[in-house]
Amino acid sequence: MLQIAVIRENRDQVIAALAKRNMDAVTLVDTVLDLDEKRRATQVALDNVLAESNLLSKEIGDLMKSGQKDQATALKEKSTSFKEQTAQLKEALEKYTTALAEELYKIPNTPAAIVPEGKTPEDNLTVFQAGAIPKLHEGALPHWDLVKKYDIIDFELGVKITGAGFPVYKGKGAKLQRALITYFLDKNTEAGYLEYQVPHLVNEASGFGTGQLPDKEGQMYHDATDNLYLIPTAEVPVTNIFRDVILNESELPVMCTGYTPCFRREAGSYGAHVRGLNRLHQFDKVEIVRIEHPDKSYEALDGMVEHVKGILNELKLPYRILRLCGGDMGFTSSLTYDFEVFSTAQDRWLEISSVSNFETFQANRLKLRFKDKDGKNQLAHTLNGSSLALPRVMAGIIENYQTPEGIVIPEVLRPYTGFSIID
Repeated sequence: MLQIAVIRENRDQVIAALAKRNMDAVTLVDTVLDLDEKRRATQVALDNVLAESNLLSKEIGDLMKSGQKDQATALKEKSTSFKEQTAQLKEALEKYTTALAEELYKIPNTPAAIVPEGKTPEDNLTVFQAGAIPKLHEGALPHWDLVKKYDIIDFELGVKITGAGFPVYKGKGAKLQRALITYFLDKNTEAGYLEYQVPHLVNEASGFGTGQLPDKEGQMYHDATDNLYLIPTAEVPVTNIFRDVILNESELPVMCTGYTPCFRREAGSYGAHVRGLNRLHQFDKVEIVRIEHPDKSYEALDGMVEHVKGILNELKLPYRILRLCGGDMGFTSSLTYDFEVFSTAQDRWLEISSVSNFETFQANRLKLRFKDKDGKNQLAHTLNGSSLALPRVMAGIIENYQTPEGIVIPEVLRPYTGFSIID
């Protein structure tokens, strides 16, 4: 959530920045400023009435002590009026405060200066590419046919148990999945990230804290009985560990990693581009989260990008990095880099990671602050990234490492799998 003081002091700049998201924010921003003005005026009026009421109470008390009961009784009628005004002003303040919060929740984060202009994924900027695209043998297959051929992932069985988008991993497929999770966590902890195991359900406050609510409510699985949400990413519970926390500046940076299953309804996702592992309702992902000093968050973002690059280099998968344009960025992000692996059998790029800096947007919702050297509380910057999302990494390995003899396991994973080929 943008800070109201920033909007108040930089109205035109905020509107111009949101235009990079192809958003005409004039009406929304002006509505926010109008509600903020009314809220502040009501707060001033309430404070004045309370101050007068306190003075009057003291005066009544003094009169009663000095035996001037008639005068004290006369003033009590005025005191009753103050109480009525106080109740009305408190009600109005609550109304304006609630309305202001509801409008602020509708405003996405402002893009960083280096975010490119654009409306669609075609406008994203390729900033890096590495890895040779392999030449596959004649008769090479897409992963949905390969997993059936080698009986390592069963999509039909998932449909039987649950529904489409819930695959069942079997045998060497299950072991490869587990190997990737352990490998990713090992790489992250070796880089200084502290591993967490977190709940897979979160409350409404956690969803609002990281910005999934109300923006992505339709994409989340919701348990109405207990008002809990299945997590769409480990970012939500891991970042919310620090909700309502004030850190010391010396504790920064905070670096966390965690593996969780992730759940997304992905309403409206149909077609050949979502076949097989390309898009699922349940999938595994290893996440990294950082809490940083505002002066160091973009340096940290670059470090996270390099970290994910290192993993993909070890897996020897062809990949590229995109700087997302304003029209393709997530609601909460100031700057996002997407990693895509090339699927040779499908002849297309598949997103496998997003690494983002949210600046103070999440921290403002979370009330996540740090005490600086002068003893003042400041909002921290939050960042997160996938390192990595499992389904499309699996798809990339299965397709790009296929041979007529079977699917070769990347060398770096063999100590984790205990085998070198799926045949």
